[in-house]
Amino acid sequence: MTGLSFEFFPPKTEAAEAKLWSAVKRLAPLEPDFVSVTYGAGGSTRDRTHACLRKIVQETTLTPAAHLTCVAASREDVDSVIADYQATGIRHIVALRGDMPDMGAFEAHADGYSGSVELIASIAARGGFEISVSAYPEKHPESSSFQQDIELLKAKIDAGASRAITQFAFDTQAFLRYRDALIKANIEIPILPGIMPTTNFTGARRMASLCGAAVPDALIAKYEGLEDDLAARKIVATEVAAEQCKTLLNEGFKDIHFYTLNQAELAFDVCKELGLGAEL
Repeated sequence: MTGLSFEFFPPKTEAAEAKLWSAVKRLAPLEPDFVSVTYGAGGSTRDRTHACLRKIVQETTLTPAAHLTCVAASREDVDSVIADYQATGIRHIVALRGDMPDMGAFEAHADGYSGSVELIASIAARGGFEISVSAYPEKHPESSSFQQDIELLKAKIDAGASRAITQFAFDTQAFLRYRDALIKANIEIPILPGIMPTTNFTGARRMASLCGAAVPDALIAKYEGLEDDLAARKIVATEVAAEQCKTLLNEGFKDIHFYTLNQAELAFDVCKELGLGAEL
């Protein structure tokens, strides 16, 4: 059975909170392997993230994974968050270096972890956690080379990571090239391709430019002229994501990770199209 996971972000308003829990309720019957909750730059959503995770633990049967970064925080602060997660019943951390709040070049806190590898090693040494990390099918904007990304992933695995979740990619061939590169590098941990179905294609292109993800011309063409046609964009988004997932599964990927943007229907429709999930 194909593994499923969904990412949510903590809400900032009451309306956003209602939307989030509606999304969680909609996707829960698919029985995903886990659902992850993001952690804002510099820990800016720390309290909201923790409250969201606590509610998932207490009020659902879902298995939560907590994002954690080491940006703008001392070791003591980060370790306190880890302890809070553990006390809440969290047993899975998505350990990330994180981006600076101003999106500038990363600077380690004077008393903090130097980056993701050191953070992962500390979590692993504590014990009791499953550790997922990030991976980049297309070169990370700050990396000097694609090979540097591969070497960093190796270092994360050596430090204690057991799974990698990729940055979203719209170019399916990028996922396949990345798979081949990992095989060549003898990297064998599960790699979960990140899929982001969205009706906000303008916003998606903006995010893609920030993280170095290519947007194929053929995909751009599919959305042309649909700026004022939400229904049509929903159809296109579902078809594009479903086709991408189908190709990846046929090519040997075992799991799919959806960046839901707290919008359940698109992710649900893609799963329905492919017959993925317990309910389907």
